[in-house]
Amino acid sequence: MAGHSQFKNIMHRKGRQDSVRSKMFSKLAREITVAAKTGLPDPTMNARLRLAIQNAKAQSMPKDNIDRAIKKAAGADTENYDEVRYEGYGPGGTAIIVEALTDNRNRTASNVRSIFTKAGGALGETGSVSFSFDHVGEITYKPEVGDADKVMEAAIEAGADDVESDEEGHTIICGFEAMNEVAKALEATLGEAETVKAIWRAQNNVPVDEEKAQSLMKLIDSLEDDDDVQNVYSNFDVSEEILAKLSA
Repeated sequence: MAGHSQFKNIMHRKGRQDSVRSKMFSKLAREITVAAKTGLPDPTMNARLRLAIQNAKAQSMPKDNIDRAIKKAAGADTENYDEVRYEGYGPGGTAIIVEALTDNRNRTASNVRSIFTKAGGALGETGSVSFSFDHVGEITYKPEVGDADKVMEAAIEAGADDVESDEEGHTIICGFEAMNEVAKALEATLGEAETVKAIWRAQNNVPVDEEKAQSLMKLIDSLEDDDDVQNVYSNFDVSEEILAKLSA
């Protein structure tokens, strides 16, 4: 486990999800609105919207919030959001990719640059670190769907590339272009996935010590707290011992 998976695990153990639930809902709503606006407002005819709704439901987002976000896309006064990717370096030479949905590119770029600088990192050009990541599909299931062997067998049949199983559930990795087809094939065997999304997966991880890991946590935490930032990925790797300390 490394990079964004480790960070998510630390935040989960700290119970941070509850304290940022409203912020998380607003980000999920923004993705639903953008998805509905870039295609049809019908999830059966719009794969991106279907996935956005599925991921919102996985975070227990109320149906009313989801419906409002879809309806907002039809409004004439709806903001136009641009999808922007920022790339940079964090403490210890770690690589970081930031995905944002913004209605003001200048504001978001300024905020992201400031967060990197304050944490001792540096914002780079687009493409400066993404070459060391693979853009792939990530499909997650809860532990109850079955044991590791059952999920592995289903994943192989569906055309997935990799499976990671632990006590928290199953994570299936597949090619970005094949994500919808693999998710559909898995649904026939395992039922509806908890989440289906595109992620940036590091090709190689950079080990960091406790001090740098702490600085990275602050940097990623600050980025995720920005209203325009949707996702943050990194290639850092922290030992289980340090992970336990940071999670305490």
